[in-house]
Amino acid sequence: MFFRYLVIWISENLSIPFWVVGHIHLSINMYEDIYEIIASFGMNILVAIGFYLNWGEYKKSKKDPKKR
Repeated sequence: MFFRYLVIWISENLSIPFWVVGHIHLSINMYEDIYEIIASFGMNILVAIGFYLNWGEYKKSKKDPKKR
């Protein structure tokens, strides 16, 4: 339960910094280091998973307004 909350929190609060830093970094560097590529994919996948989990909770709350 905590891990699910953590992933959703990270996706909601850190997605813009991840993408801004990633795009600035992409425009400056050529991603020659494999660790940078893996870290970038990992952060974006974490944000995507969090958005999906949050969307699922949102759909459930729309069906049952008492859970809000």
